[in-house]
Amino acid sequence: MQDTLLIVDDDQHMLQLLAEELGNDYLIFTAEDGQRALEITANYPVRIIIAAAITPVVNGFELCLQLKKSPHYAHIPIILLTGNKAMQHRLEGLKAGADACIERPFPQELLKVQIASLLDNRKKIRAYYTQHPLAHMSVATTKYTSEDFLASLNSLILENIENTALDIDLLAKKLNISRPTLYRKVKALSDLTPNELVSVVRLKKAAELLTSTGYKIFEVAMMTGFNSQSSFGKAFLKQFRMTPTAFQQMRKSTEITGSPLL
Repeated sequence: MQDTLLIVDDDQHMLQLLAEELGNDYLIFTAEDGQRALEITANYPVRIIIAAAITPVVNGFELCLQLKKSPHYAHIPIILLTGNKAMQHRLEGLKAGADACIERPFPQELLKVQIASLLDNRKKIRAYYTQHPLAHMSVATTKYTSEDFLASLNSLILENIENTALDIDLLAKKLNISRPTLYRKVKALSDLTPNELVSVVRLKKAAELLTSTGYKIFEVAMMTGFNSQSSFGKAFLKQFRMTPTAFQQMRKSTEITGSPLL
């Protein structure tokens, strides 16, 4: 599935040129001003934004500030395209929270590499979080991501971790946001659906219990919302590429030797 890219520029020629150049690799949305960009971002799962620094109504700097202050959209990488006052715009853009600034005119390849780099870095961070049993959710955040939202979501899952029926509807109701908004937010932050994220949090809590308590594996399975030790074992193996028993043994071996455990 292609990542969704939003291009914001009041120059129709530039808008069309960028859309055509990037259209083979990304699903493209376009906007002629920052206000329209905000509306698109609120209704579609935008993964990255390329915005001209100067646009009508809401300019690129203001767009950046508004999105980076929002708990729903702060995670979206933003590339600002700057004009004549390159250094001034670059400083203003970085202060507004832009992830990158590119001075016009620029080679198309530079923009492509910057987009790919931002998306790839986010994916690597999220992959580390989901694949390492003891990695904390904070490693999957960026400095502009809403820590309050992630903390609330993580706490909510942990509070209801024994509930086998915990799903997106319950999470959305508890967080007081719509089901589609929760889905888009979680998917953008983690590349997981809310239900998949629930499973990951369950398994990470299980890993913590397996290393720090004297509970047996079947007890840990029940405590983290799995219907059986068998289903827990299969889920743990699929997520972390090792069985709960192997994980326990590796952890004990690490404690004895003093070598680090990822």
